[in-house]
Order: sequence, then structure tokens, then C-alpha cells
Amino acid sequence: MSGRAGKTRNIFLVWLIWPLITLGIYHLVWYYKVNREARDFDQRIEVNPVLALLAITVGWLVIIPPFVSVYNTGLRIARMQQSAGMQRNCNPWIGLILFIVAGLYPLYYQHELNQIWAHYQIPEEGEQVPLAA
Repeated sequence: MSGRAGKTRNIFLVWLIWPLITLGIYHLVWYYKVNREARDFDQRIEVNPVLALLAITVGWLVIIPPFVSVYNTGLRIARMQQSAGMQRNCNPWIGLILFIVAGLYPLYYQHELNQIWAHYQIPEEGEQVPLAA
């Protein structure tokens, strides 16, 4: 069984620089891509990246969906780590707390994703990689 690798990104660019330059648009693009990478990496991970994105944007009208979406994204990253044959280090509760504290969760989540891609010796985005479990 194999999946497609995602992109290694600089955590500070993801969290601060690109969102500032693009007036917040990059954060939405990043969030969509992270959830799409989870789906493409392991087909057993069920996620609709568009719904995940809508949850953190329009979901604020109902208050709860952004928190659920950020938590579930952390779970997906942990499942990706397990599928890569790594220990599940990504804690969705930490991601949720960092989401509440000044939106710091992209730092944490991108760092955890970068560890997965480092496990595969930094493959090209979209390259097929073997899954362990």
C-alpha cells in the first residue's frame, strides 16, 4: 500500500509571514492543502478538504465547527504518522489549545507534518511513498 507525499513547508512562513503578506488568505489555502494531503497520503483517512475549510471559515457562525475541525485535523496528522510507521506524536488537544492561543496551531501541525516527510527523506510533493500500516 502506498500514498502520495505532501509538501515540506517552513513553519514560520506558514504561521506568520505568508498569512501577513496575503492578508490571511494563505492560511485558508494551507488548511485546505493539509487536509487534502491527509486524504491523498492514506486513502483510509476520510476527509473532505472543502468541508474542513468551510468549518474554519463559515463555521464561526455556529461557533463549534472550527474547534472540531482543528481537532480532527490533528487526529488526521496522527493517523498519517501511524501510517508512515512512526509513533503517533501529534496531539489534537495541543493543536486545539494552540488554535485558541493566538492561532499558533499551524506551527505545531506543520512541524508534525514535516517530520512525516523527513521520515521519507523529504520526497517531492505527490511522489508515491510506502505506507507501513
